[in-house]
Amino acid sequence: MTRPDDPAIPASAQERPAEIRPRTTARRTPGGASRRGPADPVKTLLHHHRDLCERAVDPLEIAAGLEAHGLTDRTAARYRHRDVFALAEELYARVPPRTRAPAAGPTTGSVPVPGPDADARAAWTLLALLPGVACLATAGVLRVTEGVLGDGTRALVTVVGAVLACLALRACLARGPLRAPEGAGRAGMYGCWLLGYAVYGEELLAQVMTGGPDGPWDGTPAPLLGLAAAVAPAAWCAHLFTVHAQRRLAGSRALEEFGAGVRPLLLASVTLFLGALLPLLLLADLGLGGSGTPVAAACLGVLFFVARLLAAHGLPEPGTAALAAACAVEAGAPALVLAARLPGLEPLAQPVNALVSTGGTGAVSALACGGAAVGLLLHAAFALSRASAHTRS
Repeated sequence: MTRPDDPAIPASAQERPAEIRPRTTARRTPGGASRRGPADPVKTLLHHHRDLCERAVDPLEIAAGLEAHGLTDRTAARYRHRDVFALAEELYARVPPRTRAPAAGPTTGSVPVPGPDADARAAWTLLALLPGVACLATAGVLRVTEGVLGDGTRALVTVVGAVLACLALRACLARGPLRAPEGAGRAGMYGCWLLGYAVYGEELLAQVMTGGPDGPWDGTPAPLLGLAAAVAPAAWCAHLFTVHAQRRLAGSRALEEFGAGVRPLLLASVTLFLGALLPLLLLADLGLGGSGTPVAAACLGVLFFVARLLAAHGLPEPGTAALAAACAVEAGAPALVLAARLPGLEPLAQPVNALVSTGGTGAVSALACGGAAVGLLLHAAFALSRASAHTRS
């Protein structure tokens, strides 16, 4: 036994007990690992998208806005959520209720459910029927007064009927499921060109290919009558697609799930519209004494429908581009034939000659409108499968 003051024990051992460990300065989290990054990443996201979260009337609108800014379900994992919908629900819950406007219409929980509005549907259905009624009335007057009225009077009746049909179409596109909230840009100008070519284009191309044009040419008003009568089926097909897409959005829990469910709805809507358009075109062609197959007019109708459906969901630019491309092809066909009359440019007319010899003069319009419609439909399958295309203000 030795005493603490024994000189054999070093002084350093007397001053510091062996069981006391040096104090560490690093702070530890409850889980034992050092915390990296922001303490609350959702708070940072809320700060960046505060305007979106404060204006939103439900979590679905926030989810669509986040998707429009490039946020995906995989990105949501960085904010400690399984998908964008769950992240949107937390953002919606964090915004003070006083900053939001109440959602209109009946709701179930926090998800808005499209409610029935019979008066509104009856109003835009009536407006959608007016273009077809105006064209049908004009055609009936011209048929009854054939051989009775002079050419000048018949031309005046035609002009008045066309003006009434345009006014009715404008009123139809101003409300209802075909209304474009952001406008349609130059789509109206291109649409007028395509409708004019549908009436007079085949006769013009035939005269150009035989050395003309030689003068006035006869028009075929049957496509115009059939397309005008198809405005009402187009409005209902667009309405059904919008309602079912919103219901699919309300029941989806992931963006990929919603996109996979909307694409069949789009294809079904286009198929349903085509099924209603073809009988109307055939009846119009038979009623006005025609005997041709309305392939070009059917392609034009599908092109119009898909372009307007995109514009109704806030995406008018792709439809305008597709209509412009179809106009360019239709205008390019007679231009190539005319240019081939110059010395050394004869090969320019060979593609048009081959196309017309295979399918007739209507093959040019069918190729132009059909190709544009297929390309636009492929784009719509991608664009309309995004949740941001189906938000409602």
